[in-house]
Amino acid sequence: MNAPSTTPNSQPTPEAEVAGVPGVNGVPGESHFALVLNSGSSSIKFQVLDPLAATATSEPFVSGLVEQIGEPMGRITLKAGGEKYVLEEPIPDHAEGLRLSFDLMDQHGCGPTQVKIQAVGHRVVHGGILFSQPEIITDQIVDMIRDLIPLAPLHNPANIDGIEVARRILPDIPHVAVFDTGFFHSMPPAAALYAVNAEVAMQNGVRRYGFHGTSHEYVSQQVPGLLGLPERAVNQITLHLGNGASAAAIRGGEAVDTTMGMTPLAGLVMGTRSGDIDPGIIFHLYRTAGMSIDDIDELLNRKSGVKGLSGVNDFRELRAMIEDEDQDAWLAYNVYIHQLRKFIGAYMIALGRVNAITFTAGVGENDRFVRADALAGLEAFGIKLDPERNAAPNDGPREISTDDSAVKVFVVPTNEELAIAKYAVELAEKQ
Repeated sequence: MNAPSTTPNSQPTPEAEVAGVPGVNGVPGESHFALVLNSGSSSIKFQVLDPLAATATSEPFVSGLVEQIGEPMGRITLKAGGEKYVLEEPIPDHAEGLRLSFDLMDQHGCGPTQVKIQAVGHRVVHGGILFSQPEIITDQIVDMIRDLIPLAPLHNPANIDGIEVARRILPDIPHVAVFDTGFFHSMPPAAALYAVNAEVAMQNGVRRYGFHGTSHEYVSQQVPGLLGLPERAVNQITLHLGNGASAAAIRGGEAVDTTMGMTPLAGLVMGTRSGDIDPGIIFHLYRTAGMSIDDIDELLNRKSGVKGLSGVNDFRELRAMIEDEDQDAWLAYNVYIHQLRKFIGAYMIALGRVNAITFTAGVGENDRFVRADALAGLEAFGIKLDPERNAAPNDGPREISTDDSAVKVFVVPTNEELAIAKYAVELAEKQ
């Protein structure tokens, strides 16, 4: 295959201009660079950063995003050395997206074999009952993650692709798996257990695991500082709203409930996933519609949610359709908001006292309409959104509630990559 063509927003940075960074291209210097791969259901985020020097708002040495995997046209955006490069071509799967990304990084002198990488951190969505802490990746660990694919069919395969490609390219560097389920491992039994036969549940690992844990944990750790309170005094609701979406109720830094369940299919309405449904629908479709279990799995995971109702799962496209008065788009949006409001209310009751509600991830950070509609009419509950603050461009952590709002509302950009990088370097140093 020919080398991919890139379209920079300015002239490419010569390799010599990045060669002065410590640990890059053989230049001596103390660094703790980590490569972080965050493979989602339809995207891959990647960064090269020094977690010991980075802050919540500092720019990584390299960052990139692979979008619209499996769509007719994909897109890779790379930021490195103060420059931005864009590659647009079909990206059939995650393995090809990673290969193209690494090639693009190599072209501009910042590839994973050109930078002194100390560890590679991988986001892994489902750890099942086996994993509650980050793990150094071995062949056995990969096999164990693969065994959990039935619990996260959209995500664990993508995570494994990232692990296998990166291990081939960087075989002599420690690779670390950081599990989305880890933060919710200590949820109280009343929240973690389903009301199904206890013996069946125990034998088959049936329980609520929760997901987006790295994001919920990271974001929730930023909120006490914004409030000027110690973490143990803060009750908060965090809303991770992206193509996948989840909410969490957090008391004193500990998760007490979350919307996703045994799999990432439960809870909020998502881009392509249904969220909570009556379990009887599955039996009905099997018996009446003649659908197989695999057909139903495909329907609920990939052909439902916002996309199933409107035909699109990108909220930018959905907003454009709403402005064109598309009734299907408007219905999909209202179903999405209705479910979101239900869980916000439920978690306010579960916590009893709420100090803050925080929006994060792609939709949560960037869609002011979602934020406004999710909290509309809740002034009686002490939630008052400031329209001007809410409409302001996204620029780091910020408050979007009024000064007199009893419950503060924040937008906090998630930084799962920084959290994963810290875990990766810490474990690598113990090897």
